[in-house]
Formats: sequence, C-alpha cells, structure tokens
Amino acid sequence: MSRPSLDGEEGLIAALRAFATHPAARGLTDDAAVLEIGTETLVLTQDSMVEGIHYLAGQDMADVAWKLAATNLSDLAAKGAKPSGVLYTHMLGADDDRFIDGLAEVLAEYDVPLLGGDTVAANGPRCFSLTAIGRATFTPVPSRSGSCPGEAVYLTGPVGAAMMGFEALQGGTDHDTTAYRRPRPLLAQGRALAPLVSAMMDVSDGVLLDARRLAEASGVTISIDSASVPIAAPEARRADALRWGDDYQLLFTGAEDTAWPVPVYKIGMVEARARHVLLVDGMPPDPDDALGYHHAR
Repeated sequence: MSRPSLDGEEGLIAALRAFATHPAARGLTDDAAVLEIGTETLVLTQDSMVEGIHYLAGQDMADVAWKLAATNLSDLAAKGAKPSGVLYTHMLGADDDRFIDGLAEVLAEYDVPLLGGDTVAANGPRCFSLTAIGRATFTPVPSRSGSCPGEAVYLTGPVGAAMMGFEALQGGTDHDTTAYRRPRPLLAQGRALAPLVSAMMDVSDGVLLDARRLAEASGVTISIDSASVPIAAPEARRADALRWGDDYQLLFTGAEDTAWPVPVYKIGMVEARARHVLLVDGMPPDPDDALGYHHAR
C-alpha cells in the first residue's frame, strides 16, 4: 500500500490519518479529539513548546509555563469545553522553579487541576508538552468542518498583538509584550459561542492560514476582507498581522443574522467551493505566500 510523502508537517499528518480511524480523532482535521464515554463527551488536546521555536532562549520560564498551558486551554475554548485538568511532560533544566511558579499561576487563574505527567532529562533545546482535558458544554461539539455557503466569517478580536510583543521582546524595547508571553484562552467566549456556530477554531498560526484550514475542512471557499480584520498593530503592518500566529482569537462561521452573545467582528463570507479554497480581497493568494506559520519549514 502506498503512503503519503512524509515531507513536512502536512505529509506526516496525512500518513497518521491512515490509522487515526476512531471517530474521536475527527480525521486529524480538528483542534482536539472528542471522545464520548457513556453520557460524557470529553475533549482532549495536546501541544508542545520548543526553546528557540515557540519561545526565545532566555525568556522567563514562568511565562513559558503560562503559555504552554494557555495554548492548550485555547484549543478547549474552540470546542466550547470546560477544562477538567492537565498532564504535562517537563524537561529538566535551568529555572525550573520559575516554570513551576508560572504553571501554578495559570492553572489557578483558570481553576484547572494538575492531574499528572512525566519528567525527562536530555541535552539540547528544551521541550515541554501538555495535554488538556475538558468536558463539552454543548453537543455536537464545534469542529472545523461545519461551515456552509452563505454564512459569514467572524473573529472575536484583533490579531497582531503577539507579533508586536514578540518583536519588542526580541529587540528589548518597552512595547507591551504580554500578548506574546501570556496569551489568554477565550474559554468563556468559546462556551457562549458553541451552540451558535457552524464551525470554530482558534487562531494559532495566522488568521489567513487558519481560515484556509477551516475552509478545507468544511469543503468550502472562504473569502476574507483584509480591511475588516481587526489588528493590534500599525496599519502598515496589516499584512504581517494577518499572517502572524499566537493571538488565540476564535475564528468561526455562522448565520449573519445571529445575535452573538460576545463581541465579534465580521471579516468575510463563506462561499461554495470553487477552484481556490481561500480568497483575500476577492483574489487567491500567491502560491508562494505561506499565509502563516507552518511547522518544519
């Protein structure tokens, strides 16, 4: 039996789909697994952070721990789930005490218990991994695959703040770096939106790239009006803000006449699948435009 090329992240995921056949895996096209056990519906997600890739060498390890937990909780937010607990793997190294401080802060902030995990020792850049477990507050649990032509595309808030914070942290300027160091998962917003959306995900790799992923999973074309996307960056950096990740706003689709329970911004429309899965200001992006952050590039 032939197997897809393992060239890069997309090739690896394509190969894994061959045996990720349980319905909970959702074909590996979603932010999280959705596992039904009796009358309970659990939502499970796992994410990692690698030194020099997801955080800068020399960063405060308390911020690293916060972000590790927050990014996983954001995946639960995109499913409208209530966190039940986390497990994590800790790579031993410098400033472990600061890491524990940050982990304690974020878990207390969102009232999430630590359930267990593992510790490892190794050479090279440090890597941390965390699994978040939640309970669905609405079923069916939102996925990336429910968008329908005629619906609108929405975003819960501005993108670009993490980009500006990263550049300030890297350059040592006094610009606010909080959005990059300590993102806030939109758990309450996700629970409020879950009964009303047709599809939803969090923006971790760039609003354009994630909009394309939503369109691909739903079998539609998404048309984005770039000027309608709220940004937390200078206007001259709009194109960059739409392609930068780490903002963790919620991107979703639904009927235009919906009375949304939280503030939202309409940024585009869902159209029937055409030749191009994503349109930006009515035009397909350049094929060489990465649109956002890809792993292993």
